[in-house]
Amino acid sequence: MATTIHPNHQTLITRVSEFLAEVEDLTPGRDLEERLNRDYGPGTSYYEDFCRLIREGISNNEGWVATEDIDGPKYRRSKISPPTDTCRYFSITTVYMNSQEVYRGQYHVHPYGEINCVIQLDPTAELMGMSGWQGAGWTSPGPGTHHYPEVRGGAVVALFFLPAGRISYKASPGAPQPISI
Repeated sequence: MATTIHPNHQTLITRVSEFLAEVEDLTPGRDLEERLNRDYGPGTSYYEDFCRLIREGISNNEGWVATEDIDGPKYRRSKISPPTDTCRYFSITTVYMNSQEVYRGQYHVHPYGEINCVIQLDPTAELMGMSGWQGAGWTSPGPGTHHYPEVRGGAVVALFFLPAGRISYKASPGAPQPISI
């Protein structure tokens, strides 16, 4: 049986594919994070389209973003697309986190790094990136980096792209970070 997806879900996949065509050969890490915030940050067409589609997708009318509870309603995730040719072999996932105080999610490692679009649902919400707290904009942990995803100041959706869909939950907190970060 074929699965029907919401039109905005498909629009997001198409828009992400266009974005990834521009950045697919760049290596996740601090330099890419700076470039993404400079060239693709708030006010740019990609960023604003991603925000609009995610906000509509998480609304009760659509409900296709971050639908699977991980730790109740404050920590949810959804796989938007597995790694496909269309998405340059990146997976697309959404994670919703909501807390006024610092809240930590599941510890994990990025074998090939990550590109993460931070979408604020509350204007004071921030996501902890490898370079510190990030409101609206981007984080890009490099290959081999590991961390707890953390949020503070309200609700945020992390729209993230993983090369080859690679993520591992076998990381050990306190292990040294790779030199590349």
